[in-house]
Amino acid sequence: MQIMKDSFGRTFPYIRMSITDVCNFKCGYCLPNGYQVDKSDNRKFLHLDEIKRLAKCFSELGVRKIRITGGEPTVRKDFFEIIKVLKYETDIEKVVITTNGYHLDEKAKSLLDSGLNGINISIDSLDRETFKKITGHDRLPEILRGIRNLQELGFENIKINAVLLNGVNSSEKDFEKWSEFIRNNKVDFRYIELMQTGDNLEYFKKYHIPSKIFKNYLNKNKWIYQTLGKDAGPSLNYINPEYKGKFGIIAPYSKDFCKTCNRLRITSRGDLRLCLFGNTGISVRHLLQKDDQLNELKDLILKQMQYKKESHYLELGDTGSTKNLSKTGG
Repeated sequence: MQIMKDSFGRTFPYIRMSITDVCNFKCGYCLPNGYQVDKSDNRKFLHLDEIKRLAKCFSELGVRKIRITGGEPTVRKDFFEIIKVLKYETDIEKVVITTNGYHLDEKAKSLLDSGLNGINISIDSLDRETFKKITGHDRLPEILRGIRNLQELGFENIKINAVLLNGVNSSEKDFEKWSEFIRNNKVDFRYIELMQTGDNLEYFKKYHIPSKIFKNYLNKNKWIYQTLGKDAGPSLNYINPEYKGKFGIIAPYSKDFCKTCNRLRITSRGDLRLCLFGNTGISVRHLLQKDDQLNELKDLILKQMQYKKESHYLELGDTGSTKNLSKTGG
């Protein structure tokens, strides 16, 4: 089997595939004014047959795991069909999603029935008013009900992400709330350090805080660092034998963050992106139209690997071509 490998020896068993740019939330760090149609790019989002061909190609290049992202992926009418096709009609071993949890209480059973292997839910605060201010939606209770529904159905691989925002959800009181939540819930909670994008510089300057503030809290409370699995994401995970859940940190500004990079991205319109914050990428959509284009598609992707950089340059304020996170499936 040919596998994807870059010039730094890194392999890529993990793909983040966006299926839409559309999002129904208005999070301050991503889409503060809500979703706006990009009139400069009138290409339609990837359709089901194209997604299936991409998955088949990647599986033959060593990919074991695909994360479906957006925007908000569940806004697509064929969302559950996409999950079922990836899970049962390709050789991908794990299919997971990232979602804002919109109507999660109503979707829990359908998610389980689709064959989904895992879910990441964005919850930036356990305080209802703070959640509403960040997202523009008063939906925290329905999302927490959705998590309970998933647990009652026996769904185990549940992760929660929160963007760490200075003065908003970064106090020890906030950390303690999450600590109590995961004490009795088998849920992994991770803080993601706020990242600068092409259109959020003022927001970034106001709210960015280094993730070490949370790491210091974990060290003080005797949490133990856990090593990563082969197809794991970028989270540094911590365990405590007294807790059912885990804590994690995603710190893109930390030294050597990119050294263990194991993932590539496909945008909702069929562009291969080598890095969330890179300037390099190429459309592969013209090779997704027929089944007999598979070998040509694999060749193109393998050739692109030589252009993957060793690291992003976020620490220099270089956000690449990422205008906002919904555009690339952040």
